[in-house]
Amino acid sequence: MAATLIYILQTILYTGVVVYAPALALNQVTGFNLWGSIFATGVVCTFYCTLGGLKAVVWTDAFQMVVMVVGFMTVLVQGTRKTGGAASVWEVAKNGNRLDIFDFDPDPLRRHTFWTISIGGTFTWLGIYGVNQSTIQRCISCKTETHAKLALYFNLLGLLVILVCAVFSGLIMYAFYANCDPWTAQSVTAPDQLMPYFVMEILGGYPGLPGLFVACAFSGTLSTVAASINALATVTYEDFVKQCCTNLSNKASGWISKGLCIVFGVACTTMAVAASYMGGIVQAALSIHGMCGGPMLGLFSLGIVFPWTNSMGAAGGLTVGIALSFWAGVGAFIYPALDINTRPLSLSIEGCLQPNSSDPTTSVPPSYLDPTALPSRSSLADHWYSMSYLYYSAVGFLATVTAGLLISFITGSTHTVCLPAKVQHTPSVCLPACKGHTRSRDVKPWLLRPVCNLFCFWSKKYKKMCWCGVNHELKQDMECPDADTVKDEGPFVKEDIGRKGMKRKIQPAKNCYNLQEKAHDNAGFTEDTKPF
Repeated sequence: MAATLIYILQTILYTGVVVYAPALALNQVTGFNLWGSIFATGVVCTFYCTLGGLKAVVWTDAFQMVVMVVGFMTVLVQGTRKTGGAASVWEVAKNGNRLDIFDFDPDPLRRHTFWTISIGGTFTWLGIYGVNQSTIQRCISCKTETHAKLALYFNLLGLLVILVCAVFSGLIMYAFYANCDPWTAQSVTAPDQLMPYFVMEILGGYPGLPGLFVACAFSGTLSTVAASINALATVTYEDFVKQCCTNLSNKASGWISKGLCIVFGVACTTMAVAASYMGGIVQAALSIHGMCGGPMLGLFSLGIVFPWTNSMGAAGGLTVGIALSFWAGVGAFIYPALDINTRPLSLSIEGCLQPNSSDPTTSVPPSYLDPTALPSRSSLADHWYSMSYLYYSAVGFLATVTAGLLISFITGSTHTVCLPAKVQHTPSVCLPACKGHTRSRDVKPWLLRPVCNLFCFWSKKYKKMCWCGVNHELKQDMECPDADTVKDEGPFVKEDIGRKGMKRKIQPAKNCYNLQEKAHDNAGFTEDTKPF
């Protein structure tokens, strides 16, 4: 329940930022009212998500991906031509230190270094792909596990294409404005308006092409917002409505799901108003993913990796992780990091001709770049709050796992685990369990992932010691007659309809566990005969 509430908070905050982004672009390109654009985006997403469900979301995502790539390619081709070719773009970017990728400065206060992106980015993307409902619901909608893996690999390819296009668009834009940065010269009011401003300058004379860029920006938004609204409705129905109202008909369930889509569509659209005060869009989006996704990743890791974690440890660890990550994130919003910590790269306005002035070098920097305009700062603000936003997910993850394990050990009980003779092929053996953990022998081995096998692969003895009483050999040594069952203690009885339509009870092999009966309704259970 706690994880669901945190996911709802994370998705509403993040979707608000996503809705705000293209509205800002449309306002810059066409002069269309900013809030009218936000309202229109929310209405369109809510409409087709409510009527079409996940199928509509997936099909529109596929089409919008094509529009995004076409829009990017238009900007890349025309921008490269305007800046004098690819070689010129590369040379200007190199001279401006925009290609210094391998910056190994370990200072966590630096915004972007090799370590912040590789370490912080790893935890952020693990949270997005590992425990985010928007991603998981697409995987479990596939027919088989092989199809789900293929879908993720194709997603990796598509994401790579989008990121490469975005990076090269930024390099081209920097080369174009190398001597006259519009933001420093106050030609635009926010850094997020730079790209639309650049598009109007290079494509403004071609009818329809600025509109193609706006369509590109809106495609990315519509795909994300629709998936988020659908995921919010799904988790709310499954984890709250379905638990309270167990006898709902299919028709009632459908109407409730549609109503939830409308409610969350309104909430996400409203949150876009708050997003206008969050600063840079990319940093705001990744900060939200880090503050909420990091503790969520830690919570699921406690359940998947550590068999001795109990409910109090999970709840306590999640609380500590959320508290620490939000403390850092909210503090950074109130006390923005100084330039002396973030060390932003220089921007030039030497080629700009200011209004009412013949001196091209005269420029007034934005007021919030002036250190004297910032509030009085403490040591906490200059260190903890100035930490790179990419580390929020790592902080939340480590805090959740550490606190969860400590609380589990404190609140658990020491006992002995006895492995039955049937499993060991020897007389029963009793082993001391890991001190303080809950009853590991009651944990089903297929609910855990024995990652210690990666580090103790040379010794079966040490692997078993690291299992802490969980018998992972249970699913390896015994086979069940049913394809959808694995071994477990305690038989169950199921009904089978014979050829003549008469029901007969079947007693399956002892110690079998039916996965399909315990699974969610929307998971695919087609037998996968082709291992990937």
